[in-house]
Amino acid sequence: MSEYFSLSDCDVIGFDLDHTLCRYHLKETSRLIYESFARYLVEHKGYDKDLLNLTPATWDFCFKGLVVDLEDGNLVKLAEDGTVLRATHGTSDLSTEEIIKHYGPKREWKHFNSLNTSFTRSAKYYFYDNYFDLPGALLCGRVVDMLHKRGNEVNSDFWKDMIAAIDHNYNTSAFKEDAGTYFPSVKRDPGRYLQPCSDSVKTWLRSMKNAGKVLLLITSSHSDYCRLICDHILGKDFEELFDVIITNALKPGFFSLVPQQRPFRTLVNDVEESEGLPSLDKPGWYSQGNWLHLHELLKTMTGKPEPKVVYFGDSLRSDMFPASSFCKWETVMIVEEMEGEGVPKSDAAKSNEAQVEPLEKKGKFETPSAVSKQWGSYFVDVYKSGGEDEESQKLTWCCHCIHKYSAMAIPSVEHIAGTWEKTWLTSNSNIHSAVVGHICKKIYTLVKTQSACKLKPSDAYLALKRVSK
Repeated sequence: MSEYFSLSDCDVIGFDLDHTLCRYHLKETSRLIYESFARYLVEHKGYDKDLLNLTPATWDFCFKGLVVDLEDGNLVKLAEDGTVLRATHGTSDLSTEEIIKHYGPKREWKHFNSLNTSFTRSAKYYFYDNYFDLPGALLCGRVVDMLHKRGNEVNSDFWKDMIAAIDHNYNTSAFKEDAGTYFPSVKRDPGRYLQPCSDSVKTWLRSMKNAGKVLLLITSSHSDYCRLICDHILGKDFEELFDVIITNALKPGFFSLVPQQRPFRTLVNDVEESEGLPSLDKPGWYSQGNWLHLHELLKTMTGKPEPKVVYFGDSLRSDMFPASSFCKWETVMIVEEMEGEGVPKSDAAKSNEAQVEPLEKKGKFETPSAVSKQWGSYFVDVYKSGGEDEESQKLTWCCHCIHKYSAMAIPSVEHIAGTWEKTWLTSNSNIHSAVVGHICKKIYTLVKTQSACKLKPSDAYLALKRVSK
């Protein structure tokens, strides 16, 4: 990755949709997703109705970046080297001594290498990486609590019910069939859950396209849900903003399934044609597909043998890691936690929210991207070895991955809209502390010396990260 990054140098600019171009009202959406999953467990699997009851205190548990260990019902927060920084059993905190009992004196999570090198899903753990999954972490913890209350053994069997709840609410036919709780609710009242894009974002998209950039929309959402979202956030003419729209992309497989890549399919009334396309030969709206066929089309559209592509997304597993590792695309990660930990919101974001939300906030139940009292900062945490008084700072694994797999991290696309001709330093710049315009506030400098500098968790985003070896 180069030291400098500029959108004006890119030939192709791509976007994920959910939680990237489309920002959700997290308070309402998170409640809805939790209810969607919990209601399925209660009504279809016989779980206790108490799972449906939420309070502000219970919502604080909900934290992006957790890994649930399906073998024992623990949820863990990991450091960049795989050290367990914090852990719970169900929703109950584990003490330092209990963490050492579970994970040894070095507090090493045994599946870290598998997760860290490939981000693969496993029957032994699940990584909560995005806001569509996130309420499931709280539900998992509460299910484990419920199993203990019943006197049942905690093992991976409960996860089968969790997967069934996810499939029931999110499968590709659920929108059309009004199945589950999630899609019917969003269809009835999209404004309750979806934030319209600001005028600055719409103008920004048009200006890039008018300047000759190829614009992509690549989402794993099905075409019918994508259409509902885009109509609401961008307007009825949203298709004019993009050269290529790809729905049901089934990321990360869209980027990584080589050579067994899925073919692109055309759509008729939001139904995929049964026969796949042998190649992609023109712009348009497609379903499924793979980046290799897309790459060939982009070469034709740009007239360049190796067009430079940047992709905006919010997921480490589905966007940042595969797009940067397999496609060698530049990536920009949307990290809403930056706002939760103190990065000022853009004027456009403030204006949008002022139309629908009160100015005062009421903690994490009202703002799920805010800092969790139970889990701490998304970016950095204090590490204390058993029996020792000395504390040290460690970057979280998520913060490390943001640095490794993205050129830049921003709280929302509003923070960069209208500035696409500027050049920005990347998160890999060879500096210890810098301010990059008003966008990339610090991601934290960790100096590995015996006298490690101590920074507040709120400083985690304020410096471009550079680890001194």
